[in-house]
Amino acid sequence: MNSYEQQALAGMRKWQRKMQRRPRLTGKLTKRLQDRMNRFIPEKVHRVITTAIKQMMRAVFFGAKYISPRPLRDAVLEVREARVLERINFYSKTAAAEGALTGAAGFLLGLADFPLWLTLKSKMLFDIAALYGYDPGEYPERLYLLYIFQLTFSSQHHRNRVYEIMAGWEDYTRSLPEDIHQFDWRSFQQEYRDYLDLAKMLQLVPGIGAVVGLYVNHRLTAKLGKTAMNAYRMRWFRGSE
Repeated sequence: MNSYEQQALAGMRKWQRKMQRRPRLTGKLTKRLQDRMNRFIPEKVHRVITTAIKQMMRAVFFGAKYISPRPLRDAVLEVREARVLERINFYSKTAAAEGALTGAAGFLLGLADFPLWLTLKSKMLFDIAALYGYDPGEYPERLYLLYIFQLTFSSQHHRNRVYEIMAGWEDYTRSLPEDIHQFDWRSFQQEYRDYLDLAKMLQLVPGIGAVVGLYVNHRLTAKLGKTAMNAYRMRWFRGSE
């Protein structure tokens, strides 16, 4: 193991500890408040939101085979991650510009931020998967990307459960559901929505929407990219054992 791989391994282990830490009191209180608010939302509304996000995510993720780059073969980790960081930087800046534009344009165009930003984040994940040597056009890899999404945009309590699945991914893939409909879309949309609610509501406020959109989209896109890096590092180092 060279010096770069040693540094990457240390960074991954630090990240793993963060993914497995217990929920803090403030996080527990926030989660309870969000759960209570969600109970006031009619079940019919939850179903509509879940279906909308499910269809949107499926359209983006399962169109991956048409827009995915070829997996990078026979490259050392340092070369792969130099290109990964370039992609994260590119998509973070692009997402920031998109967030600023939709945030400045008012309420109606602000609503378009969700599908536009989702597409940018998803394309970034496709590129990252390919740079680590995986084909995001394959079903297990598309599902892995959905778990990366959950790991990034969830409460700590839910993050703990998702991390356990990803840490044992090779075993988990042996019992993968053959139908993507069996994925827990309800938890996915609720955790994702709860995580982003306040920031995205502020983006719709006239006068500050552009600034909020720029900052939030840049920061959270970069966060998703760093989560993806560490998620693939787990598989890289497991494969080299």
